[in-house]
Amino acid sequence: MLVLGIDTSGRQGSVALLRAQGEEVVALELAALSGGQYSERLVPTIAELLVRHGFERSSIGMIAVASGPGSFTGLRIAIATVKGLAEALAKPVVAVSVLEAVAIASGMDGRVIAALDAQRSEVFFGDYTVGDDVSSKSNREGISSFGDFASFLAASDPAPKVFTPDDGLAARLREAGFDVELLARPTAETFGRIGHGKFLAGIEADVATLDANYLRRSDAEIFVAPKPGTGRRS
Repeated sequence: MLVLGIDTSGRQGSVALLRAQGEEVVALELAALSGGQYSERLVPTIAELLVRHGFERSSIGMIAVASGPGSFTGLRIAIATVKGLAEALAKPVVAVSVLEAVAIASGMDGRVIAALDAQRSEVFFGDYTVGDDVSSKSNREGISSFGDFASFLAASDPAPKVFTPDDGLAARLREAGFDVELLARPTAETFGRIGHGKFLAGIEADVATLDANYLRRSDAEIFVAPKPGTGRRS
């Protein structure tokens, strides 16, 4: 099976082609994408990867996509692209949370806390129970202020280790006295591998209702929302 992995959740993204046979997955190529060029380069990059490795679009067996949280624009572009490919080629899709990918990449079993810098002094976080390298159970996933996240961690005795790919967040958590491990940010290859594992477990996304996991509304939605007491009506 040929697996297409896509990640446009951050400032830098990637596209990966992987070949899977049973549970074994081999990466064929990982192509980097610049965040400012997702709309222009995502589809051409997929096409270029397929051509370089001698595949047609119809050769794709499944698609794994990073579903967020992350860049609102990047996620929207990826989801739209994946929907178009899946519907045109009648191929299955697996959506993978970026937080879940961080938790699995920790290599830990049991309870794992994953975190991402959500900017504005906020934190995207996920509380997972990880079973093996591609399976996890989400106990909680959300967004909070840094202070509330610190209180959440401190509520456990001892406070759990936090895994994050974000340097600034890691430094701030360490300053607050928490145990933090800095990981490399997941790539499209990571999402492809996790997505394939989920596919083997019978987990697929409903393409018709597939959407990104934004956790927070976009700035556009926030700024156009009516303020309390304005009396604005639709």
